[in-house]
Amino acid sequence: MATQPRQKPDGTSSDYALDDQIGFILRKVSQRHTTIFAAAFPDLTAPQWATLAKLYEGGPSSQNQLGRLVALDAATIKGVVDRLGARGLTVTTPDPADARRVVVALTEAGRKEAERGFPIAAAVTAETLGALSAEERVQLVQLLKALE
Repeated sequence: MATQPRQKPDGTSSDYALDDQIGFILRKVSQRHTTIFAAAFPDLTAPQWATLAKLYEGGPSSQNQLGRLVALDAATIKGVVDRLGARGLTVTTPDPADARRVVVALTEAGRKEAERGFPIAAAVTAETLGALSAEERVQLVQLLKALE
């Protein structure tokens, strides 16, 4: 529902209302989701979780490809991989086909952490989308994917 036109300081009206802007709405929803996620995963950031989940889904990956898969730039994915490695959840090795590349893989501990996290992550999603019906949830995800 659109907000009524607002009175500007000069007395004219404007159809612009911040509360109706997609970026503002997405940021508020993202902040809420981040709070829910942090409570559920106190020891992992969202990028760390995404990295574990993608490695579990797809197996070992070059660090650069992994960054693309989880929508992180090269410097950020390196930091994420380094922190996960320091916790014993991932391991990196030189790519045998190209020594300039680093291959990232889950360790056994990383695999177990991902498996432990999948139902938690599903619950985070359910809580984030809790105000929507099942049909609305599907529709929202489809619409957001269309904007990617």
